[in-house]
Amino acid sequence: MENFKFSNPVKIIFGKGMIKELSKEISINKKVMILYGGGSIKSNGVYEQVMSALQNHQVTEFGGIEPNPHYETCMEAVNKIKQDKVDFLLAVGGGSVIDATKFIVAAACCEYDPWKLMTGEIPIRDAMPFGTVLTLPATGSEMNKNFVVTKASTKEKLACSSPFVFPKFSVLDPETTYSLPAKQTANGIADAFIHVLEQYLTAHQEAFIQDYFAESIIKVLLEKGVQVFQSPYDYDIRANLMWASTWALNEWIAQGVSEDWATHMIGHELTAFYGIDHGQTLAIVLPGVMHLLRAQKEEKILQLGKNVFGIDSGTIDERIDMTINQIDQFFRSIGIKTKLSEYGLGIDAIAPIVERFKERKWQLGEAGNIDYEMIEKILRSRI
Repeated sequence: MENFKFSNPVKIIFGKGMIKELSKEISINKKVMILYGGGSIKSNGVYEQVMSALQNHQVTEFGGIEPNPHYETCMEAVNKIKQDKVDFLLAVGGGSVIDATKFIVAAACCEYDPWKLMTGEIPIRDAMPFGTVLTLPATGSEMNKNFVVTKASTKEKLACSSPFVFPKFSVLDPETTYSLPAKQTANGIADAFIHVLEQYLTAHQEAFIQDYFAESIIKVLLEKGVQVFQSPYDYDIRANLMWASTWALNEWIAQGVSEDWATHMIGHELTAFYGIDHGQTLAIVLPGVMHLLRAQKEEKILQLGKNVFGIDSGTIDERIDMTINQIDQFFRSIGIKTKLSEYGLGIDAIAPIVERFKERKWQLGEAGNIDYEMIEKILRSRI
């Protein structure tokens, strides 16, 4: 196991009716801006609960944050923050709203071009305080320091991370997820599932706590991820999915181990160029990564097959193939297609993505050996 330093300061407030706790978490002296997406929180009762909890606070709001939040929209929010003299933000929504808020709290404190925070040209040195009310479990953004923003004008989707953008608190009420469309629920499950595998399917490093935690999260997502479509109003199913999604990327299982993230980086480009949902892009790419890097990831794929799927017989190649097939079939069982051709994309769609990685000279994966040529092979295997 590798050396590590770890701190996660996020306060979690979990359970039924816990949105009312907002009044205790945000000082009455703070002017609060509520940020949200397309407005579903106003039809499912979440907005009403939030406003009731903050009835004694001075509140303004900013809506319309897109899935895969746009830099341009985020900058509109930054301008409103300055105009309205806001000093605390509350993200109410899923990962996109929370990610946007993380960028916004950093951009509001940035004296330079805020996009340079995303490109890494300048570091994040400060951020406004904020909290979250989670309504779509998927990204783990409610309990980590990571965020992803898309610059629509250039079709760039970039990830960033900073300890300055940990939420002060996050409210997780599983009942807020009852009204989610099946597609959003499925995408969230796929995202969380692959978050775990990006930290698990790397090298064997004698990190048994991390491995067994990861396998337990995967098992919950596999089991409850199917059950939720049969019983969408079952509180315990929703609660387990919400908590598993948070644990998938709250950074605990990443300590002392190598990480991959190639699937996410390639998936980001499929979203940026072609607008495919984030969870869908991951389900497309992951089987290709596992297949092309099967020798490098052999030990952990076999461990996954045995400990999670019960695959314990056959040759090494057969067990690897069966494990990859089990994952592919899981995605399909929750309604997610796994081939580019199923989204109307062919060979021609690959070239712009490969060219972008060639220009960036990125070397992805836990071993830093996934270059643009390997990415082309991965995508070609997913036609």
